[in-house]
Amino acid sequence: MTVKSFTFNPFMTNCYVCHDAGEAVLVDPSAATPGEQEAVVAYVEEQGLTMKHLLLTHAHIDHIFGCAFFARRFGLSFRMHREDLPLLARAGDQAALFGVEIEPPPPVTDFLDEGDTITFGERTWRVLHTPGHSPGSVCFHDAAAGAVLSGDVLFQGSIGRTDLWRGSLPELMASIFQKLVPLGDETVVYPGHGPATTIGRERRTNPFLTGSFAPL
Repeated sequence: MTVKSFTFNPFMTNCYVCHDAGEAVLVDPSAATPGEQEAVVAYVEEQGLTMKHLLLTHAHIDHIFGCAFFARRFGLSFRMHREDLPLLARAGDQAALFGVEIEPPPPVTDFLDEGDTITFGERTWRVLHTPGHSPGSVCFHDAAAGAVLSGDVLFQGSIGRTDLWRGSLPELMASIFQKLVPLGDETVVYPGHGPATTIGRERRTNPFLTGSFAPL
């Protein structure tokens, strides 16, 4: 599996095109400008890829800027967890809160839940429901590739914030320790912000996982 990352918008949010055997998935369309959107399209066309799935790890504003564009461009609907529908529905309010603009995302009718699978090429991803950063946060695990796309659940050296709507630190930590840590130390983590890391590195050095972080 090839994982191509793009970092877009003022929030520096990662957008991923993952592909195998000529088929691709797009995860978190953070592309906010025509130039950013066309960079993704150009990569897909240069690689000769057929887009099979459009996926959201969650529906915070910085991850959904390009929903309308990519749904239109690839003729597909985005898939997400039902619990984040209120966030998607209030995309305009989220944008106003941060002083940015967004084209309203199209409706989502195909929902993801724990244990669902995503297939493309010769890859099979398993959906992990990992609430805490948002109620509908999900991660995508490719066991054969030893990789997980973690959205804003786990970062290199940090974790997702929990002070937004229906965020919960206890839920987030449970998601990390019950769903991500058991994937194994060698598992590569592709987060929603920042560089890739591994479960092992975070288990050993991330202050939120080692217990060395003391909240004020």
